[in-house]
Amino acid sequence: MKIFLSKIALFIVITGFLASCNSVKRVPANEHLLTKNIITVNDKVNKTETINNLLYQRPNRKLARIPLRLYIYNSARPNIDSIINAGIDKKPKKREHLENFLSKKQLDKYVESRINFNKWLKKTGEAPVIIDDNKTEKSTNRLEAYYFNNGWFNVKATSETEKEDNQKAEVSYFVKTGEPYIIDSLSTKILSPVVDSLYKIQEHKSLIKSGKQYKTATFENEKNRITDYLRNSGVYHFSEDYVFFEMDTINTNKKVNVELQIENRAIRIQDTTIREPFKIYNIKDVNIYPDFSYSNRNKPILDSTTYKGYNLYSYSKLRHRPKALTDVVFIKPNDVFKDSDRTDSYQHISELRTFKYPNIEYVENPDTTLTANIYLTPLKKFQLGFSTEVSQSNIQAFGVSLNPSLLMRNIFRGAETLEISAFGSIGASKDASNGDDRFFDIQEMGVNLNLTFPRIFFLFNTEKIIPKNMSPSTRISLSTSSQTNVGLDKQTFTGAFNYKWRPSNTVTNRFDLFNIQYVRNLNPSNYFNVYQNSFNTLNDIATNINYVNPGEPLNIPDQAQTFINESLSNNPPSGLTTTNIATINNIEERRQRLTENNLIFATSYSFIKDKRENLYDEDFSIFRFKLESAGNFLTAISKLADVNKNIDGNYELFNVVYSQYIKTELDYIKHWDIGRKNVLAIRAFGGIAIPYGNSNSIPFSKSFFAGGPNDNRAWSAYRLGPGRSNSNNEFNEANLKLAFNVEHRFNIFEDLHGALFIDAGNIWNALDNVEDDKATFDSFSALEDIAVGSGFGFRYDFGFVVFRFDIGFKTYDPSYGNQNRWFNDYNFRNAVYNIGINYPF
Repeated sequence: MKIFLSKIALFIVITGFLASCNSVKRVPANEHLLTKNIITVNDKVNKTETINNLLYQRPNRKLARIPLRLYIYNSARPNIDSIINAGIDKKPKKREHLENFLSKKQLDKYVESRINFNKWLKKTGEAPVIIDDNKTEKSTNRLEAYYFNNGWFNVKATSETEKEDNQKAEVSYFVKTGEPYIIDSLSTKILSPVVDSLYKIQEHKSLIKSGKQYKTATFENEKNRITDYLRNSGVYHFSEDYVFFEMDTINTNKKVNVELQIENRAIRIQDTTIREPFKIYNIKDVNIYPDFSYSNRNKPILDSTTYKGYNLYSYSKLRHRPKALTDVVFIKPNDVFKDSDRTDSYQHISELRTFKYPNIEYVENPDTTLTANIYLTPLKKFQLGFSTEVSQSNIQAFGVSLNPSLLMRNIFRGAETLEISAFGSIGASKDASNGDDRFFDIQEMGVNLNLTFPRIFFLFNTEKIIPKNMSPSTRISLSTSSQTNVGLDKQTFTGAFNYKWRPSNTVTNRFDLFNIQYVRNLNPSNYFNVYQNSFNTLNDIATNINYVNPGEPLNIPDQAQTFINESLSNNPPSGLTTTNIATINNIEERRQRLTENNLIFATSYSFIKDKRENLYDEDFSIFRFKLESAGNFLTAISKLADVNKNIDGNYELFNVVYSQYIKTELDYIKHWDIGRKNVLAIRAFGGIAIPYGNSNSIPFSKSFFAGGPNDNRAWSAYRLGPGRSNSNNEFNEANLKLAFNVEHRFNIFEDLHGALFIDAGNIWNALDNVEDDKATFDSFSALEDIAVGSGFGFRYDFGFVVFRFDIGFKTYDPSYGNQNRWFNDYNFRNAVYNIGINYPF
């Protein structure tokens, strides 16, 4: 009965929506809805986004060829308040009865809610685009202007509107361009000798080339190029307003002769303007005020010093070493004026996180020199921070964490920053519901320390290799944490010493001289309580051979470990098959790997090239490369010190076998803006970690996993792979990974966006101690095990963050082995629902 009623309700909703699907429902009489624009250029239809964006009127946007937002708008009622009140007042005393039944206040709220919902429909929807002859004419003129500015000086554009009886209309635009004009020659008329000499030095870099088609944008870019070049060559008073181009096309057979004209400097004196040749300006003095504020601007200077030609003035005792300040100031005494030096100084001073946004002023001196005054307002030396977070996971039913922090600036008078933060959390595990368990049975605490130097901290001066304009920095990090009463209980210690520098605005380099990580498992005997799937498999084998009675599972940890030891001995329990023994061996190898303590001493290098211009750029690429090596330094020391190996043939440090491996990752992301808020995004990732020497496997923290909201969304995180194995492990991981993603993002309405995606990839074991054919990558035939997921999702842009919901369907599942792998579980019941923050790539 419930199903029947829900179908009736759905039918009523769909019927009501379709009733509003008359696209001309809100089109006034004698007006027409624009349904299509057709642009024909030289007798060929042009559908490019560039040309179509020139039109002032475009048809209502469509989703899957349906003008959904138009239909939503049409479902709103005009003058809804009058309609509602007229409906209430239609029958005598109806309003009085409703007020007696609901109360006047509730009736007013009901009317207001109807009005607000109607407003929401109008705001969410899109009003019909009504043909406007004036906008059609403006579009025609804009088409002409576009082609004219791109060299077709004889262009002619016309338009025709075809109106139909059903109040719909199409507009056709016809463009005849004629032959394009070509640049023939470039001459110059530069009045200032200084400017003329500078221009001739870089005349070969001119963007205006003989034989190229005329484009107005080229001349604007050339104006900017000349202005930037001169203002970075000492011409302090120059601006692009002084640059003119005179075109000659008379009797030139569609050729353009260009003359570049640059006038002398205009100087306004009272009501008259005089012209003088431009001059080169040098920097005479650079004055730095490191403790400036509006309140002390008129106070006397109490402390000052000179360092490498820079003058430092302080209203109190100088609190910064001079070198720390001059390293981030690119304006140099006795150097030629460069506009870029001020921009670089702004950027690098802000990166110190020590001062507010600086103020840099130039003062012109009588002797054609400049004095640069740099006013720095320091931030507070100490800054306290505090945050809290509530969380939930598959292990933790409820958790609360606290994170206090302290930031100290200019800790050693060199603009260094020291940040000390702590974290502590308590939570309730899934087992806390048992009567004998405490509710808050999970505890974790730790402390982090980060010390940042705004320079390369090394044994010798590295400025010739990594100059200060690359924003070099050094960071020393130490952290420790302890986690108890959950999982295996861990103590961790990490320490890192790394350098970072940026050769350009798009490239970032990072070099970890060393990165130490030590993980100690405090409760390894709890392994089978945590990894229940492994235990269930082990217990099923024991039950099947009558090692334990049905309904009486293996005791954890003693009986479970005894059964493993006996099964892998030379005299295994009767009834075990070769397959059973292989399965038990895999379980034991995984248990040992995940319960052993880890010591990693690694060195790594990362390269990132990010071409995004800003947060809103949707046409860019990102390339990331990372190479990491671990254990080589410790192995060399062990060999030199003639350290004895353990019984397994491995070196140990502090009774822990340290890891030795080499790992590399490649990651490429590309976005294309295809117009009208449509974006095509792709990603390709490949990574491999190869153990050798002191290791035959990769530490869990350095391995790869597949699945999840930022990977293959048709599988949950850690659930895909390795290879074609149908593993039931809680966490599937391996040391080789390939991943490929493609996603089409489009706007639905307002801040709601949709996406269609295809994800492909998997993880495998390669060159390690895993021998399972289903899980290993031993030839290119293993590429047949690349899993494919597809699906759709929604994104809501809150401005500061994007909320994401994706539904992934298993399209090609390699775990089906030799069976048909396509579309076996392609349904909502087996789909994976992902919630994420921001875009996956």
